[in-house]
Amino acid sequence: MNQTKPDQSFWKLWNLSFGFFGVQIAYALQSANITRIFATIGADPHSLSYFWILPPLMGIIVQPIVGAASDRTWNRFGRRLPYLILGAAIAVIVMCLLPNAGSFGLTVGAAMVFGFIALMFLDTSINMAMQPFKMLVGDQVNERQKGLAYSIQSFLCNAGSLVGYLAPITLTAIGVSNLAPQGQVPESVTYSFYIGAAVLVLCVIYSFVFIREMPPQEYARYHGIKEEESRKKEGMLSLLRHAPRTFWTIGLVQFFCWSAFLYMWTYTNGAIAETVWGTTDTHSEAYQEAGNWVGVLFAVQAVGSVIWAVVIPMFKNHKVVYALSLVLGAVGFISTLFIADRYALFFSYLLIGCAWAAMLAMPFTILTNSLSGKNMGTYLGLFNGTICVPQICAAALGGVILPLVGGHQVGMLVLAGILLLIGAVCVGLVRETYAEARRTDEVLDNSL
Repeated sequence: MNQTKPDQSFWKLWNLSFGFFGVQIAYALQSANITRIFATIGADPHSLSYFWILPPLMGIIVQPIVGAASDRTWNRFGRRLPYLILGAAIAVIVMCLLPNAGSFGLTVGAAMVFGFIALMFLDTSINMAMQPFKMLVGDQVNERQKGLAYSIQSFLCNAGSLVGYLAPITLTAIGVSNLAPQGQVPESVTYSFYIGAAVLVLCVIYSFVFIREMPPQEYARYHGIKEEESRKKEGMLSLLRHAPRTFWTIGLVQFFCWSAFLYMWTYTNGAIAETVWGTTDTHSEAYQEAGNWVGVLFAVQAVGSVIWAVVIPMFKNHKVVYALSLVLGAVGFISTLFIADRYALFFSYLLIGCAWAAMLAMPFTILTNSLSGKNMGTYLGLFNGTICVPQICAAALGGVILPLVGGHQVGMLVLAGILLLIGAVCVGLVRETYAEARRTDEVLDNSL
């Protein structure tokens, strides 16, 4: 007979996700600065979206493998944590290399190739380090507390984003150079990556000190896994065929949401450089100032997400708060078309933060409640496809769509708002189910 996982204290839930803070600093530095790095090296604006194909492509390959492998792993370090330490180690090395792509005396073409390969390894390692935290909540938290646990994870995620986004402008303010020779990345960006790598190391150490994973027998007891079931191996295609309906309906919502945010990460820098600073020259001081301001706006988004992550658990209806959050984000994106003041854009990005908070918490809360524990990691790895595929599609189409909006990158932000509105409508198709409740009912039925 399976047992219901006991409630955990706030601080135990906090410890489960704290390492996400360091991982998200790395992800935020990548999100806010990849376009800036490649544009500074010499990439054409119409080609920028293609550089964004690689990160989700690596995610769709790596995360299912990590999920499936960790479901079958148990050693002295645990089930999920070994993959955290491997991913973090690679990420730290690459974070020290990527911003120097233009500083090794290479030709523009060679620097692009070096940066592209470094980006591939960075996103692979970030995905490997990020996935264990999503799995740990699914593994160790009961259904009643999962909403709170993923909201804590969302809070820490956005706190890490805040640090990563603000790092370049903060370093600039204390005297670190925000300009560099043509083709090279400013020191304000390079040193930000170094600091992010150091924080990531500390967060990984914290996780290993304070997280205790369930040994296999305890895990099986709490997840209702029988011995013969634990020996049965199921392939990923078989699991996809038998995935709960919730997996696919949330995946549809995810498609529109993650396409929208891919366009935000790709085009915000160029959009505000043109609408607020009045420049499209990627080598100008104004463009680099706009690049710093992107970090501020993304930090404002993170603040909005942190605040909204506290509000989300107050809603009893997951679908209502999910759809509402996406609508608020859509208003934020569309409003950028009408705003030419850098400070007024705070309003837009606060609202965008509401959508981001919901995207980090609600899909995983709803999905993990519908899953049994046996293949939790594999399913969460496969579910990452609903994050990666839309980004790949959006990145591949970005260069085609941009001319259709007159070549103005702010038009891509308006498109992002429209995509979020469609996602909000699709939330209505989601039906929540609870695997833990089903298992309990089955046990009761068999005992009668």
